[in-house]
Amino acid sequence: MNGLAASLAELSALQQRLKERPIPGAEVMICPPATLLAQARYALRGGGILLGAQDCHVSPSGAHTGDISAEMLADAGATAVIVGHSERRADHGERSELVRAKAEAAHRAGLAAIICIGETEAERKAGHTIEVVGTQLDASLPPDSKASNTVIAYEPVWAIGSGLTPSEADIAEVHGFIRTCLARRLGDTQSEQLRILYGGSVKPTNAASIAAVPNVNGALVGGASLTAKDFFAIIAAYA
Repeated sequence: MNGLAASLAELSALQQRLKERPIPGAEVMICPPATLLAQARYALRGGGILLGAQDCHVSPSGAHTGDISAEMLADAGATAVIVGHSERRADHGERSELVRAKAEAAHRAGLAAIICIGETEAERKAGHTIEVVGTQLDASLPPDSKASNTVIAYEPVWAIGSGLTPSEADIAEVHGFIRTCLARRLGDTQSEQLRILYGGSVKPTNAASIAAVPNVNGALVGGASLTAKDFFAIIAAYA
């Protein structure tokens, strides 16, 4: 929940940085609040930066005042939508079954679903990380998921905005486990191609080391994406 119209200047600045120093191996996406989607769509024209959204409703339309459907997001120019972010799960009590329904809605509208999963600090300290991640993934992943319409984002809840990150070995363990689960559900080919992002206090100083971890195919960036300077420094880690 950040960003006013003035923030669009950061998009222009990011586009300029990417124009001056292209990062061929990186696919870049901005997921602004819904109030800025239409303006961001025009600000990003021709710049090579994709547009995503932060959440969607399960229905295509109806009596759901204040909600936004996946079809509306697609109409506004989005190509993907984040579902199941830990803040949605915590602040709004969203369970994995609802997350799966939202991912299915995204697929219905032709959007890629960025499905977020991750454990709390209490769950990690109790040694339940793998169990929690596996349960969330299994319940959140629609049966029609494939590499072209789904991305998984592992975000340990205790690391988001805290400045703390798991060790590289911890990240590798969880991402490797997710890859194994995907292979069981989707088959080897789709599981190998499907991207698994890491999210949780990703910043310029740790982006390169996280990017080098096996089975990390990108980053879901929070606060560090609010300025073109910091976000570009993270993108550059994927050069």
